[in-house]
Amino acid sequence: MLGPVILAASRSDKMRRFVSAAPGTKQVVARFIAGEGVDQVVPIIADAADKGLEVTLDVVGEDITTVEQSHAARDAYLELIERLKDLGLGTKAEMSVKLSMFGQALEGGHELALANVRPVVEAAAAIGTTVTLDAEDHTTLDSMFAIHEELRKDFPQTGCVIQSYLFRTEADARRLAAAGSRVRIVKGAYKEPAEVAYQDKAEIDKAYVRIMRILMEGDGYPMIGSHDPRLISIAQELGRRAGRKLDEYEFQMLYGIRSEEHLRLAAEGHRMRVYTAYGTDWYGYFMRRLAEKPANLLFFGRSILTKG
Repeated sequence: MLGPVILAASRSDKMRRFVSAAPGTKQVVARFIAGEGVDQVVPIIADAADKGLEVTLDVVGEDITTVEQSHAARDAYLELIERLKDLGLGTKAEMSVKLSMFGQALEGGHELALANVRPVVEAAAAIGTTVTLDAEDHTTLDSMFAIHEELRKDFPQTGCVIQSYLFRTEADARRLAAAGSRVRIVKGAYKEPAEVAYQDKAEIDKAYVRIMRILMEGDGYPMIGSHDPRLISIAQELGRRAGRKLDEYEFQMLYGIRSEEHLRLAAEGHRMRVYTAYGTDWYGYFMRRLAEKPANLLFFGRSILTKG
């Protein structure tokens, strides 16, 4: 399986330099990354809104090593929120944040990440939108869930992400499927050991369905993060069985992947949100997209051999 190899490469400085220098990289990265700065991503948000789509915005970059970098990450999100406010796009775009960017892995990282993310959540609420805390590798999740619980005391609309490949997630889903909660389910895109995570795709998919059922039958707001046609169809059926209206859950897909499906679901009346990443520190995010789907890797392989 190439996935684990690619995920390991996502942590390699040597591979980062090689991939960054390859002639076809820029072309492929542009498929998944909306741009390097706010100015490039704002037109994409406006275009999505015109098409009946919503977005969730991720300023990419995870492996920070200093407190100053964590503050810079906070400020990048605050800049984004200010632009959304000025353009009146606040209700069409939410933010997704990785707490590793906010200093979670540094000394005293739990408190630092909470202190950094709180003003972002507060600013988002002020313009009529919210923030979702992305799930990262399993060692970070207890901290993420604790920060999520703390933020929800003042900002109950704050969302979080759960990953179907982890054994713990069904229990997490039952706890989170409460009134007012917002929970995004994804399969998971980090290299996890067999002691904590399913390794077989079929088992991951089965867990995904079980967790969707828990969320759909609960009192919260499920966000279905998948491009898999079969899982999308199952989500629709579970929503019908649970008596949910089409605006009582949503689908989320990545920018640059299955764009026609985004429009089809929106045309059917579903809430459809496009996960849109931007920024200069794109490498880790990009490598996980390659690991998730062999077609992405083949596309990159062809492009990396193209000169110019």
